[in-house]
Amino acid sequence: MGECVIVSAVGLIDRDGRVLLTTRPEGKDYAGFWEFPGGKIEDGERAESALVRELREELGIRTEESCLAPFSFGTDSDTGLLLLLFLCRKWDGAAQGLEGQELKWVAPSELLAHDMPPIDRPLAAQLRDFLSGL
Repeated sequence: MGECVIVSAVGLIDRDGRVLLTTRPEGKDYAGFWEFPGGKIEDGERAESALVRELREELGIRTEESCLAPFSFGTDSDTGLLLLLFLCRKWDGAAQGLEGQELKWVAPSELLAHDMPPIDRPLAAQLRDFLSGL
């Protein structure tokens, strides 16, 4: 296995309790699959500050590190990927796909009805259960 790649992602939860999913870009593994928005943490960057930056660049929304609550993580031993999932209920602006990605607000019970990369699926199940009060 090569170097570990750390990715910071977010479960954005709107006032109706729905979660934002975005599509993976063309040319990447699992292109067109639905995922939690976020991106790679750059050298010397904190997970929270990377996520604040990614949300601004990819979705045009602004939030603060203090609005991000650590929730869970997932790993993919084949690729060396470590995905850190945060939850966020407070941001400014309306999310839009600034990098050509599709966006969809999804009820927690419908998260797993979407094609997602394998690393996202257990996190989606945890989030569904958490938001359903299970």
